Amino acid sequence: MRSWRKAAVTAIAAALATLTTLVAPPRAAQATGGTGIEERPCPVPVPAGTTCGYLLAPERRDVPNSKTIKVAFAVHRSAAPDRKPEPVVYASGGPGSSSLEVIGLLARTLPDRDVIVVEQRGGRHSEPRLSCPEIAQALVGTLTTAGPARSEAWPVVKQALACQERLERQHVDLRGYRTAEIAADLVQLRGELGYRRWNLFGVGYATRPVLRAAAADPDGTRAVVLDSFLPAGARWYDQASPALTTAFTALGVGGRFAALVDRLNAEPASFRTRDPLTRKRITVTLTGDDVATLLQSALHDAELIPIVPALVDGLAAGRTGLLRLLFDKAGPGLVSREWGLYYAVQCQDEVPFNTFPADTGPRPFTGAIDAAVCEAWKLPRARDAERATAVPAAGSAGGSTAAPPVLVLGGRYDPATPPQAARQAAASLPGARFAEFAGVGHGVFLGSDCGRRTVEAFLGDPGSTAAPCDPARASRPLILPGEVLVTAAAYTVVTSPVALIPLGVFAVVSAVQLIAALVALLRRRRAGLSALAGLAGVLFSALTALSVATVADPAALSVGVPPELVWYGLLAVAATVLSLIEAFRLNARAIQIVPVLSGLALLAWLYGWLLG
Repeated sequence: MRSWRKAAVTAIAAALATLTTLVAPPRAAQATGGTGIEERPCPVPVPAGTTCGYLLAPERRDVPNSKTIKVAFAVHRSAAPDRKPEPVVYASGGPGSSSLEVIGLLARTLPDRDVIVVEQRGGRHSEPRLSCPEIAQALVGTLTTAGPARSEAWPVVKQALACQERLERQHVDLRGYRTAEIAADLVQLRGELGYRRWNLFGVGYATRPVLRAAAADPDGTRAVVLDSFLPAGARWYDQASPALTTAFTALGVGGRFAALVDRLNAEPASFRTRDPLTRKRITVTLTGDDVATLLQSALHDAELIPIVPALVDGLAAGRTGLLRLLFDKAGPGLVSREWGLYYAVQCQDEVPFNTFPADTGPRPFTGAIDAAVCEAWKLPRARDAERATAVPAAGSAGGSTAAPPVLVLGGRYDPATPPQAARQAAASLPGARFAEFAGVGHGVFLGSDCGRRTVEAFLGDPGSTAAPCDPARASRPLILPGEVLVTAAAYTVVTSPVALIPLGVFAVVSAVQLIAALVALLRRRRAGLSALAGLAGVLFSALTALSVATVADPAALSVGVPPELVWYGLLAVAATVLSLIEAFRLNARAIQIVPVLSGLALLAWLYGWLLG
């Protein structure tokens, strides 16, 4: 009987010990004050096999009994038969940019690994969401006036104070939204999800919390990818002007960029377009510094980069109609982040560490505005230790035996995190290697197929230095000045094909004229001039269509047209003159005036508007 009771007690004790092990928070979560996870429906379209949830984390880990906030994340489970055990966790930059929308691209790029995408605390899909739409609207408002950035800062500061007051009424403690806490969220999440090790992947600003998480959790970090590396010690605002100049020098238009900034600072240009937030018609007035800011945003988009040299050259030449193209393409990028989160991070971790010198070069207006907002918000400056660049170390006994390997990616035309600075910073990281990619700016992974293949190869074998592709070879060539005839009308044609009506009418009329003239000639009637006119018109139309269709990069057509259109237009001139002669000969029919009218309309459209 005693042996039976002893065995029963032993079994119950073992069961309790096992249950305690199963339900107790993982060690990494305990170390960072973790409180668990919570399932939720995915807020964005996601690939099959994806689940979403919230990490339940303390708002401030430095305050006992801090309230719990929700950090959004998504997990895509790989269905590959050779699925690797270590997932990839990805974080976008900003600060304040959303991450969840990228999970489909990541799942396609890394099909043999689980992919985890993490929003920043306070981000678009997290709770609370530190959204400040009033700040975004105020920023758009600064682009409707022509004053210097410092004088335009007050409307933004006013709206930023209103947003801060609203967030505080919602019991948001902005001191909890900073890089150190974002990094701790990553460490906690690994433990909550139960992964023994994973690979960390950050872009832009997110490289800071990702590197800090790797340093805080060496046993849980297999490898690190830093795309567009922003070292913690870098002074982003102080370096913004020279970094922007360097990017345009690399594009081959450094001098033209400086010329257009000086020109528009002296004489701002106005145009009508749509508000990127409300889609209402507004009048935008841009100075040179405004344009520098928009061009800085444009270099974050790999689709825009090829046309930037031709665009800059056209603007420097005085073709201010091109500003509408620039604003429409780059403007939304200026207002796409969660501004409450952006300023919470910047005002604690970045702005206080900059001197904001009076640069003689291009001055992105966001610098002066950010400094003014942070002065008004009065958030505490981060400790110097938190600003120091975190260096991943070797794991403890039972973990990894060396610092995790690090891959640093840089875009050749990156104006925010220049590749030169990233290369130097990478040299200070143990086990790091650097690769610079042509044809892209900020966010190599998002804009370069070679960049994605390089990340995939590195995660497959972090110790290998074999390159799966040539990073020095751009997938799309730059459209340099002179390769297209730059004209603001080209963008109008791209956005509103109805502008092609004069060309379409001329082509149809010329074809009908040619056919009618050939029929008349077969019937031995006089129609030689009409046949030549129709043939010239058809040739013009065909050559024009062919030259447009054979443009190497269709993006070029948003900033200009093939230069040969100037000479092809002589065929339209000949067609119109011949039709005019035929229409005014003796006994000519009234209908023969139609080719003349269509030709005159085409010439006015071509030389007076499209090429004018």
